[in-house]
Amino acid sequence: MIEDRGRSGDIMAERRQLFAEMRAQELDSIRLSTYRTASKLRFVQKKCNLHLVDIWNVIEAFRENGLNTMDLNTEFTVARLEAILSTIFYQLNKRMPTTHQINVEQSISLLLNFLLAAYDPEGLGKMSVFVVKMTLATICGGKILDKLRYIFSQISDPGGIMVYSQFDQFLREVLKLPMTVFEGPSFGYTEQATRTCFAQQKKVSLNTFLDTMMSDPPPQCLVWLPLMHRLANVENVFHPVECSYCHSESIMGFRYRCQQCHNYQLCQDCFWRGHASGSHSNQHQMKEYTSWKSPAKKLSNALSKSLSCASSREPLHPMFPDMPEKPLNLAHIVPPRPMNSTNDFMLSHSMPTSGNPYSTKKQSGQAGGYRVRTGKGQQPGGTRKI
Repeated sequence: MIEDRGRSGDIMAERRQLFAEMRAQELDSIRLSTYRTASKLRFVQKKCNLHLVDIWNVIEAFRENGLNTMDLNTEFTVARLEAILSTIFYQLNKRMPTTHQINVEQSISLLLNFLLAAYDPEGLGKMSVFVVKMTLATICGGKILDKLRYIFSQISDPGGIMVYSQFDQFLREVLKLPMTVFEGPSFGYTEQATRTCFAQQKKVSLNTFLDTMMSDPPPQCLVWLPLMHRLANVENVFHPVECSYCHSESIMGFRYRCQQCHNYQLCQDCFWRGHASGSHSNQHQMKEYTSWKSPAKKLSNALSKSLSCASSREPLHPMFPDMPEKPLNLAHIVPPRPMNSTNDFMLSHSMPTSGNPYSTKKQSGQAGGYRVRTGKGQQPGGTRKI
């Protein structure tokens, strides 16, 4: 009992430390709730070193800990969750150079405390498979397309159609992340959230799901998710431009240019906090830039577009098949029992070819009498449950 109380005290102390460090970043001074929420979750992601882990690393950890065979509603203990996080971060250190090793125990502790604050505030010590899968898939690093494909695989039926009740449960759980960083008033769960995401579609396939989630703008309740990825993409982007408010000689991250004031540009910190000078006003329309192009480059791009007949706009994502491909049935590839004698071998090869997995008569698309689909370039579909 004393050990449990001591452990609980350590958890609360580490949790308070994480949130205290987040407040020290003065992220609450960001006036736009979308940028504020994305910045806070990005801070937690980097603090826990989860930005170094992509969805494929997370899936591998799920498999190693048996989550791929468990029902989504199954609950397990905090100790099991800690084992999953240990797998993620110890495997991460194996992939990292020796000069860039992370503090594994600290990463496990910070992320565990954050997840418990979000999904076990009452201290019951249990969490469902669905919650763990959806949460880690949402806040890990990597490409947002891969993450959305995995999320869809967990909330769709075998026919590749989204189950609305599962999507509603996904929103209910994932929107606890903004609530945990004190952004519940802006992005808390409501019963209308599911209908606002898919108001017109009756059957939502993978492509429809991706079209909606990756659109500009995305659904209002999840607008912070793609922004968190955009934040990660521009963190090291350099703009050789002076900020018109703080007069910093260069800008890192996002750059904002006023559409009314001549050559008035702000760095992301000044724009997010509502700073303005001269005749510029916060009511003016601003354009966000994620890269820098020299005037010569801009002229070259403009000429290329004017001379091009075809549209240069790329699709948001590749098109995936509506029906998920079924995995190969390998049950008859290996014989059920060894053939020890020549008589067994002769008997098995003298049987009719129809329905016989050991027949030597090869037909089109078959190997050893058993049909094996080995189409060139085939890969598992985006909606296959993992």
